[in-house]
Amino acid sequence: MEDIKLNLSGIVKESIVDGPGIRYVIFTQGCPHKCEGCHNPQTHNASCGNLTDIDEIITDINKNPLLKGVTISGGEPFMQAKQISKFLSKLDRNKLDVIVYTGYEFESLISTSNEYNGFESLLNSSDILIDGKFDINLKSDILPFRGSTNQRSIDCRESIKTGNTVMYNF
Repeated sequence: MEDIKLNLSGIVKESIVDGPGIRYVIFTQGCPHKCEGCHNPQTHNASCGNLTDIDEIITDINKNPLLKGVTISGGEPFMQAKQISKFLSKLDRNKLDVIVYTGYEFESLISTSNEYNGFESLLNSSDILIDGKFDINLKSDILPFRGSTNQRSIDCRESIKTGNTVMYNF
């Protein structure tokens, strides 16, 4: 049995603001973007955080039958793409959908994906990707599950299948 850990800033066991329905939200630690006005600046320093065993998180998730999905936020989840992919492979995907937030753009992640960085695996494990850096000059309080108008909600599965970026409408 593998002992895989995620470096986390925190966990919210029930959220209704990080995607549709009741969601289990994982905040990764470490972010290279350091966006001005970031909602989670405490997640920027990659040397902070708490190493958490993914099996403990899965056990916690399985205790709550009300969850609609899991949201991976940050920090920057793609800094831990391999570990998060392994975590997501253990989820019951018949019951839970997955949203991943990233400061990177989808097209950049696809073009820089390789067998070593785990980007492809994480994208393939995601249902919806909220991409793009938060831009304080484009801040919006009315967008569903996004902070600024440059950020996009992308249907990962359909985008990968078609080879075109397909938007997801909440």
